[in-house]
This record gives sequence, C-alpha cells and structure tokens, in this order.
Amino acid sequence: MLAEQRQHYILEKISHDGALSISELVEQLAVSRETIRRDLNLLATRGLLLMTHGGALAASHREPDVDVRETSNAEAKHQIGLRAAQLVPDGASLIIDSGSTTLALARSLLERRRLTIYTNDLRISLLLGRRNENQVTLLGGELSDNEDATFGLDTLHQLTQYHADIAFIGAGGITADAYLTDYTRPAAELRGSMIRAASVAVVLADCSKFGRTAPVRISHFSQVRYVISERKPDAKFRKSLLARGPELIIA
Repeated sequence: MLAEQRQHYILEKISHDGALSISELVEQLAVSRETIRRDLNLLATRGLLLMTHGGALAASHREPDVDVRETSNAEAKHQIGLRAAQLVPDGASLIIDSGSTTLALARSLLERRRLTIYTNDLRISLLLGRRNENQVTLLGGELSDNEDATFGLDTLHQLTQYHADIAFIGAGGITADAYLTDYTRPAAELRGSMIRAASVAVVLADCSKFGRTAPVRISHFSQVRYVISERKPDAKFRKSLLARGPELIIA
C-alpha cells in the first residue's frame, strides 16, 4: 500500500472513531510501527490530527468535560450504576475510578454502610464521605483540567499503598477486538493499576463505548472479572470480549 493510501485510510478511520492507536494501525495495515509513526507525524504537521502517546486523536476530537458526559446516556449510566451496586455489600472496600458512570454507581451506594473507599474523584469522595460510617480516602495528584479528579505519579504512588475487595473502572472505549482504551496515558496507567489493586475488578461502560478506540491501551484487562453495560453488543464483539476474559453483565 502506498503512503498516500495509508494516510487516506488513517484519516477516514480517525474521522469515524475519533482516535487510533499505533498498534491497531500496524495490525490493520501490515506495516512497521516506524512507518505508522512517520505517517502520523506527517498528518499532524498538516494539522489533520493530534499525536498522542501511542496513537493519535482527530484534530477536533477530545473527550468531553465530565458535566457533558454525565448528561450523555444518563439513563443507561443510572441502570449500570444500580446493577454494579448489587455487587457491593455493607462493609466492603472499594476503589472507584473517576467519571460519569462511576459517579452513577456512587449515587446507587448512598444507603450502603461502613464502606472503605479509595477514589481519585472529588465528587465521589464528597458524595460518599462523612455518611453511614464510611471511610473515604481521596487519592492525591494533579487536578484534571476537564473533570474533578486527580491523576499522575502521586496518584499512582498513593494507590500502591492500598488493596480493595472491588475496583470499579471506567474507560474511554473498548475496541472492536476488545481492548480497553483511554484518552490519556495518566488515565490509562491509573486505571490499569486500579484493576491490579483489587480482588475483583469491574469495568462500567455504556454501549456507546463498544467499538470505540481511544489512543492509549489500559493494561491488565484480562484480570477484569466483569464488564457491566446496559445493552447487549453484537455477537462478534461478545466473542472478542469473552476471549479477553471478562464476563459481560447486562443491566
């Protein structure tokens, strides 16, 4: 395939998906990582996309602020939160990721008692803290510019001090071949660490995340026990997801 053909494919793909990973393009186009990087760099210098660590974003594409995401698929996120809360008994220890779907989970946990919670989300900490004998630890770090949450090396380091019964994780997208992905490296690294820091890891993802590719892959998806969504995806996606390891739960 000629360079012009590859670059045309990349632009069409990123226009549809909003984000691409280098590893995905290497597999789809059967060329080296160096070749893909050269293509992406060229397109970035023309202002046609934005380079990220491990991939690229559409020039006009960015994950919306959390207030916008909260109103998108709100009923689906509410149902996912209700279903996820059924996994949580009184007295459980939880890691709760930041995001609009995990915030819906937190609202479904308001009647639980004596929870121990570790979270990087300021709103979740305020919602569940100082009530029902809960103990809430807010993970420190750099405050995000588009949500009330912390990320970075300090957040990662503090998380290593804890272990929980259940971790509830969000994601930017789950690719068509069932890789868990996110928009930034700090978010992806933190979510991968959260998966490893719990006895049971659960990904909360409404159906709009199925088939979506964000530029950075989240590690340790094979260690996730459940993916909870509000709607059953197509058979091909379910097969790919099952091959990765997690069980799909429909709210």
